[in-house]
Amino acid sequence: MGSTGASPGRPVENRDRDNEGRARNARPRDGLGRPLPYGADGVARQPEGVVRAPERTVTEAQALLEAGKPFHAHEVFEDAWKSGPETERTLWRGLAQLAVGLTHAARGNVTGGARLLRRGAGAVEDWAARSGEPRPYGMDLAGLAAWARELAQAVELGGEPVDAGARAPRLRGPAAS
Repeated sequence: MGSTGASPGRPVENRDRDNEGRARNARPRDGLGRPLPYGADGVARQPEGVVRAPERTVTEAQALLEAGKPFHAHEVFEDAWKSGPETERTLWRGLAQLAVGLTHAARGNVTGGARLLRRGAGAVEDWAARSGEPRPYGMDLAGLAAWARELAQAVELGGEPVDAGARAPRLRGPAAS
């Protein structure tokens, strides 16, 4: 007999769906976005599909990163990636990759965390080079890329999960002098 896609205690006919009928997992999640059992207390999820001004995106993502919730910061960046201008999609996707890389590093996924941190670093550097904007919305893209590569190396050398809040980047970094 094949799999029905049902989770224990959640038959197929009661699958989590949004208003358009698309599958959505409504299971509660922890601060790193890992699913918890139905009925468990979880961390409030970021609403999806929110259109924010870029400055608000950066501010909200920074607060989530500092709170040790890089998975949630990734969702904020993903909203900007999907709703922002085409010319900025690579920037926001790269920032989302940095947040997911930190998420994986905090979960103990050394290989995936390091890979995504490096991929995100390359994406934001490439975007800065192509756009000629090294500090969009006050973000220090060179500093973020350096942070990501240093963390990737530390994760690979240490092999242990990192504290996401303690290792969170400063998106806006030091002011240019």
